[in-house]
Amino acid sequence: MLNFRFGRRLAVAEEDYDFPPFRPPSEADSLLLRVTRGCPWNRCAFCPMYKQIKFERRPVEEVKRDIDTAGVYTGGNVETVFIGDSDSLVINTEEMCQILVHLHDTFPSLTRVTSYARTLTLRRKPIGSLEKIRQAGLTRLHIGLETGSARLLSRIEKGAVPDTMIRGCAKSRDAGFEVSLYVLLGIGGESSWQEHALKTASVLNKINPDFIRVRTLTPQPGTPVFQWWEEGSFAMPGPETILKEQRALIEGLSVTSQYLSDHVSNYAPVDGNLPADKAKMLSEIDTAIERLSEDVAYKADLEGMRYLRSL
Repeated sequence: MLNFRFGRRLAVAEEDYDFPPFRPPSEADSLLLRVTRGCPWNRCAFCPMYKQIKFERRPVEEVKRDIDTAGVYTGGNVETVFIGDSDSLVINTEEMCQILVHLHDTFPSLTRVTSYARTLTLRRKPIGSLEKIRQAGLTRLHIGLETGSARLLSRIEKGAVPDTMIRGCAKSRDAGFEVSLYVLLGIGGESSWQEHALKTASVLNKINPDFIRVRTLTPQPGTPVFQWWEEGSFAMPGPETILKEQRALIEGLSVTSQYLSDHVSNYAPVDGNLPADKAKMLSEIDTAIERLSEDVAYKADLEGMRYLRSL
């Protein structure tokens, strides 16, 4: 049986099945379905994804053929699907609904269908259109918040301000979607970690997403952040600063969200349900910070992790 979870293009019989090249770690076991190619924004200073891919909306019939192909090779036994690439809801609402209906007809066992989304697209989309897409079977949106600081959002060219993030996510939740937000630890640098943590907590409190997922910045070659880092205009925070930043973020949260450190880039696997697990999560970070100050080998290991991730 062919594996429909690899992010690559693969010849299947006489057709091409077009795999999304990226997906969230939480979608590792999901069938991957490509509805768009590339990113319609593609300017974020930290992001190396999609840089060589021209943005395109795939024709509905082409996507349906991929669904049919996946149905044949999986025997229709699929529970979760991730839709790529970066902003699938930018396509026409009726076309997205046609795709989703065909997807659920082909895989009646589906329990979750998710997609990346940009808050600017969500804010512009009428609430009625979002409700139609939700009713057609898209259940969860993965959204990159990165930071709640307006200044930092501007510097990293996110293409959104905090109000756009808040309104876009609020509209999505009103339409019935689960909202999974991503926070980029370290994006404020060594000098602005407190601003990043506090303002991000403030925005998250206004959104109250279903999931908060953290990643630690790893400057990637070819991105502006990597260039800033190399030339010295951006000081990448060390492990202790990242942990302090994460502690300040969690301490400032007043949400009913699941908090997840589900990525290899993070220094400490801090997970929990807020607010119930807040004290435990803060204690875990305190333990990691204390160990950093006392254990030279442990600190060297964490620094080594950052170095290896930058290669």
